[in-house]
Amino acid sequence: MGAQLTLDKILERAVDLFPDRELVTKLPDGEMHRYTYGDAYERICQLAGALDELGLEEGARVGVVATNHYRHFELYFGPACSGRSIHMCNMRLPDHHFVHTIEDAGDEVLFVDPWLLEKVEANADELETVERYVVLCGEDELPETDLEPVTDYESLLEGHSTEYGWPDVDEDAEYGMCHTSGTTGLPKGVAYSHRAMYLHSIMCGHVDANGVSERDTVLPVVPMFHANGWGLPYAATFVGAKQVFPTVHTDPEPLARLIDEEEVTFSAAVPTIWLGMAEFLDENPEVDISNIDRLTVGGSAPPESLIRKYDEEYDAPIIQGWGMTETSPLGTLSTLRKEAAELPSDEQYEYRAKAGLPVPGMQTRIVDDDGEEVPADGETMGELQVRSPWVTDGYHDRPEENEAAFTEDGYLRTGDIATRDELGYVDVVDRNKDVIKSGGEWISSVQLENELMAHEAVAEATVVAVEHERWQERPMAVITTSAGADVTGTELEDHLAETFPDWWLPDVYEFVDEIPKTSTGKFDKKRLRERFDIVLEAEQGEEAEP
Repeated sequence: MGAQLTLDKILERAVDLFPDRELVTKLPDGEMHRYTYGDAYERICQLAGALDELGLEEGARVGVVATNHYRHFELYFGPACSGRSIHMCNMRLPDHHFVHTIEDAGDEVLFVDPWLLEKVEANADELETVERYVVLCGEDELPETDLEPVTDYESLLEGHSTEYGWPDVDEDAEYGMCHTSGTTGLPKGVAYSHRAMYLHSIMCGHVDANGVSERDTVLPVVPMFHANGWGLPYAATFVGAKQVFPTVHTDPEPLARLIDEEEVTFSAAVPTIWLGMAEFLDENPEVDISNIDRLTVGGSAPPESLIRKYDEEYDAPIIQGWGMTETSPLGTLSTLRKEAAELPSDEQYEYRAKAGLPVPGMQTRIVDDDGEEVPADGETMGELQVRSPWVTDGYHDRPEENEAAFTEDGYLRTGDIATRDELGYVDVVDRNKDVIKSGGEWISSVQLENELMAHEAVAEATVVAVEHERWQERPMAVITTSAGADVTGTELEDHLAETFPDWWLPDVYEFVDEIPKTSTGKFDKKRLRERFDIVLEAEQGEEAEP
């Protein structure tokens, strides 16, 4: 009973029982890379030996700036199993946030996809902790770069033994770190222990959760830097499932064809992915995704119409999930408990459109401002609080935030507003309401506002979410100008583009005489949402894909 719950045991189980099970990657050039758990294990051993040779000490962090592919999969295990930690870097963050996350983690080595080098090169002068760069390619594919010292991944592995004696790592030791999206300031680091991910992986295989098994073919569309790829690469490895990685091929057509050709049974992504795929499938009925047994959707709530469409037209059921970077991330899933499954189908959809039931091992409660639990009536709202063995116990080097984030009895205050019904289903009714969720990624309204108001022609500015046919939400800026000033939306967009990536930039700039405020002097975003109740067409904001 004292056996340590560490990631090397997850890896070794897959290699012992399923050494010939495939790991498939669709490379950027469209070619397919195929190898097995047995092949991957040998390379992971070589990676661990290479990290030893680089002199990385126990607990050292390596950063990874990469899409989903087999080399990234190897990095999920090599550092962790050898006593180090992988920091999964979000390349979609604005540059100053991106730099902060790497410096905050203290990454000593940075592994980078060749097609993402530009992001790193643009910020390399500020990456003071990084001592070496490794480009995730072979020697003959290494592009010209100003990064130094730099090597290619295959040369790094070359010559190292395909066997490795994994050290005895404490299950409470850190194996990895992700950062939050920084919606209320700079991103916060969330460290994960071996024990947390081991238990999260077991939970993902539970029949009342994702039900991942060795009979599945798993396609993690959700980026592997996004909260551990929702835990799927670890869970799929634990059970020995076939895995399929799409790299840059996350548009509807290549994804649909990948699902069809590789006979994918389980996948996970934000709603935007499945909205776009529905449009493609309607126009290309010859592409068949009916081998899908279930799709998990998270990041934002999918519309009920989308759930119905995938059920009725594609025979590919959608399960909604809720979670956070802080929860590793899976917290709830809209699986149907017995009482809900016995209801007429129309009533079942009401439950499937909710955030769902707490997954096994997750405790949830919804409390009012006085800390009292609200009635389980499906109507009374309160703050959602959670606790489980895979919920973080604190942010990296953030003592003040930690004090505010947790209750005395160890629950995480999520900041999300929710209800709970008599069957135990959680419905998140206001997920950090001021955050714009575009294609499942978060955009900070506060930071956009601050930068807008830094423009000399702007007196006041606020940013709210408006609905979008494809991305679900896009930012709209509401602005009052300084006396006598004259400024256009194009000029303000150019101003914001100096600080933020294109997909953060507002799609609409509305100039008003006065921005309404609450009784405490804050911008009244609720009134603005009601006033500007519009839906942007799919053509608007297409260039802003995150």
